[in-house]
Amino acid sequence: MSSQKNNIIIVAGGKGLRMGHELPKQFLEIGGKPVLMHTIEAFYKYDQQINIIVVLSANYMDYWKEICEKYSFTIEHSIVEGGETRFHSVKSGLSLVQKGLVGVHDAARPLVSPALIKRIFEAAAVHKAVIPVVDCADSLREMIDSTRSRVIDRSKIRMVQTPQVFDSELLRKVYNLRYIGTFTDDASVVESYGHEITLVKGETTNIKITTPFDLEIAEVILKTKK
Repeated sequence: MSSQKNNIIIVAGGKGLRMGHELPKQFLEIGGKPVLMHTIEAFYKYDQQINIIVVLSANYMDYWKEICEKYSFTIEHSIVEGGETRFHSVKSGLSLVQKGLVGVHDAARPLVSPALIKRIFEAAAVHKAVIPVVDCADSLREMIDSTRSRVIDRSKIRMVQTPQVFDSELLRKVYNLRYIGTFTDDASVVESYGHEITLVKGETTNIKITTPFDLEIAEVILKTKK
């Protein structure tokens, strides 16, 4: 019997300042319950045995336990304290990861489908470092200096999503690197180590909630899915 296990680190330590709300976005409601609960449920629907690790700010650990009781939320998961940056929060989450594959997912992407999660994990079993991406629909320009710009060929641009899934031993190794500001996601950390990143088609509905408008869009998508 294989001892390999699927793991998911859900990064939920952000403050959500752009939301303009006293509560971080992961605790705001869509569809009658907090965003973070929807996110956890998506991974549980994919794999009921998955090792779920939620990274929270120390200031909200007790609050999360309280609302889990309030909403009778019983999906098993572990909680660890986040760090100064996303990099440090993921590194903290890795302390509870078991041998196998590990995904890292933004708590504020509650609409990820079990089908996409399955696609990413299956690809990672072969390629060890896989991320979902979608085409860029907008026209783009690059600033040359403070006044001049030039067009970018959007056919070569992809918008990156999560979950980003990796071989757990690979991710442990790369997170021993010293943090630098260009580490904007897990793929950038792995790539700096010299490992190639494999792209898999993502979902346009797998939006990241960062503003009040995103919250409204998420409500509409959720109703459509139901």
